[in-house]
Amino acid sequence: MTDAIEFASNRLGYGAMRLTGAGMWGEFPDREAGLALLRRVVEAGTTFIDTADAYGPHTNEILIHDALHPYPAGLVIATKGGFIRGGPDYADFGVVGNREYLRQCAFLSARRLGVDQIDLYYLHSPNATDVRFEDQVATLAGLRDEGVIRRVGLSNVSVQQFQAARQIVDIAAVTALYNVSDRTGSPLLAAAERAGVAFSPWHPTTVLPPASDAAGFAATVNRICAAHKATVPQLAIAWLLHRSPFMLPIPGTSGRDHFEENLVGATINLTSEEVDALTGLVPEKA
Repeated sequence: MTDAIEFASNRLGYGAMRLTGAGMWGEFPDREAGLALLRRVVEAGTTFIDTADAYGPHTNEILIHDALHPYPAGLVIATKGGFIRGGPDYADFGVVGNREYLRQCAFLSARRLGVDQIDLYYLHSPNATDVRFEDQVATLAGLRDEGVIRRVGLSNVSVQQFQAARQIVDIAAVTALYNVSDRTGSPLLAAAERAGVAFSPWHPTTVLPPASDAAGFAATVNRICAAHKATVPQLAIAWLLHRSPFMLPIPGTSGRDHFEENLVGATINLTSEEVDALTGLVPEKA
C-alpha cells in the first residue's frame, strides 16, 4: 500500500462528524467521552481529522479544539464551509457561496479551532446558486494566498468542476461517496488519481449488498472476511486503503470500541486477488 498523500502520514483518518447531537445538531451529549475519544484518536497515531462548521453547527470544531489544542506536530485538521443550518432538520440545510460568507466561514473556523492557518479547507458543496462555482473557488484561492488556509479541498464535485477548479488554484483533496458497495465517486477518484490529489471517501464502512446480486456479493465479502478474521467494516477499510495510494478514508464513530475496531482494518493485508474480487463486485465509471 504505497502512500502518495504528502499531508497525511497515516492514511486512515478520523471523521469527527458523529461527535455532535442528533442530526448533527448541537453538542455531543457526553462531552467528556467525546474529549476522551478525540485524545485517543491522536494517541493511536491518527494524523488527519475531518470536521466542518456545519457539524453542530460549530460545536464539532470547538470540541476538537478543547480536546486537542495545542495540537501535536503532524496533526492535520480539515474543515469545510459553505453550508448553512436553518434549524435542526436536514431539510433546513442550505448552501451559500458568496465571497463574504465563505470568508467569514473560514475565519471563524480558524478562530474556533484556535489556529492561525487551517491545514485543509473544503468547499463543502458546489451547489450554491447565488455565486458561480468558479467564483467560490476563487474566494478560497484568495484565502490561501492570504495564509488563512494552507490547502484547498472540494467536496462532492463533478469531474468537470474539479478540473475547472484546478485552473484557478491547486486542489489538495476531494471527497465523494465511495465504498465497497457504492462507487458513485469513482469518476472523481480516477480524476484525483490522475492529478495526484487525495481522495477522501465518505461512508467508507457502509456496505449494502446490491439487490441485483445480494447473495453473490455477500458470499465474496464473507469469504474474504473469514480469511482475515475481520468484520465487514474492517474489510471495507482495508479494501479502500489497497484500492488507491491516494485514498484517505475518514470513518467516523462516537464510540471507543468502534474506533479501535476501525484501526484493525488498516492492518489487514489483502492479496491482489482479494482486492480485485471486491473491486469487481460493483461496476465503476472511469
